[in-house]
Amino acid sequence: MRIAVEELARTLAGILIARGMDEGRAELCARLFAETDRDGVYTHGVNRFPRFVKMIDAGAIDAHAAAACAARMGSLERWDGARGPGNLNAHACMARAIALAREQGIGCVALAHTTHWMRGGSYGWQAADAGMIGICWTNTLPNLPPWGGRAPRLGNNPLVVAVPRSKGHVVLDMAMSQFSYGALAAHRKRGELLPVEGGFDDDGKLTRDPAAIERSQRPLPIGYWKGSGLSLALDMAAAMMAGGLATHRIPADPEREIGVCQMFVALHAAVFADAEAIADGVIASLGGVRYPGERVLRIREENLARGVPVDDTTWSEVQRLASG
Repeated sequence: MRIAVEELARTLAGILIARGMDEGRAELCARLFAETDRDGVYTHGVNRFPRFVKMIDAGAIDAHAAAACAARMGSLERWDGARGPGNLNAHACMARAIALAREQGIGCVALAHTTHWMRGGSYGWQAADAGMIGICWTNTLPNLPPWGGRAPRLGNNPLVVAVPRSKGHVVLDMAMSQFSYGALAAHRKRGELLPVEGGFDDDGKLTRDPAAIERSQRPLPIGYWKGSGLSLALDMAAAMMAGGLATHRIPADPEREIGVCQMFVALHAAVFADAEAIADGVIASLGGVRYPGERVLRIREENLARGVPVDDTTWSEVQRLASG
């Protein structure tokens, strides 16, 4: 089924307001979920909302908590998320990084004690819409084996890099695993094999079977050992700067994935008059090959016109939450 973005956001907001969340915060939280599906990232939007609500109901997420600055030094700040809603905390921290960049050319906010930020690309688009180059990443629960190991010790630690352009922002949103667990689940539910090998089965053989990778908990790092190393470095940098938990200290249960650390960096590219021309030149040099973020804009246009496709089972869960 397809549901208008406005109706989707309104329904989700109503569920959060019924749980005591402030109306303005509920509307922003719901909008971030709905816009994720609007942009075609169906693995990190509405389908995650029932778990999000369950974590609120269980007290793992404090619906009333808001991220706040704990320390500052020039254009660098350390914030505490107080286990608040992850997408609201992330949005607030990127907004602060943008404000710092407007004042000083660069802004950096390190966030500790927060929860899953849902779609990381949301905060890249947020920065690019403000005319900023945005760089952000998060650590996660341990769900990725280090190269040469079998047990999940690292996180898939999504990394986002966004470059503003009036002709269409470039937004790279990628996990450290070849396929996120959300993407594995989506392929499994559709009965599809992965387009390329995405991890190991229980026998240690590379496979395109998403269910086999979910069972083994051995997704393939991007670039093999390189992705494993990058995951480690991102985890260390975020935890050190934020003063929070590194991946090995985060609970492995997805419904208790709390205390993660995140980094938000904004660079005021617009202060340099030649910046956008350089970006446009890079895109032109691709010769018409698709760039990161281009497909999102096409899907966004279609979903705004036709409504967002929502899985029947997921929508039934959302309606149950709305009626309860």
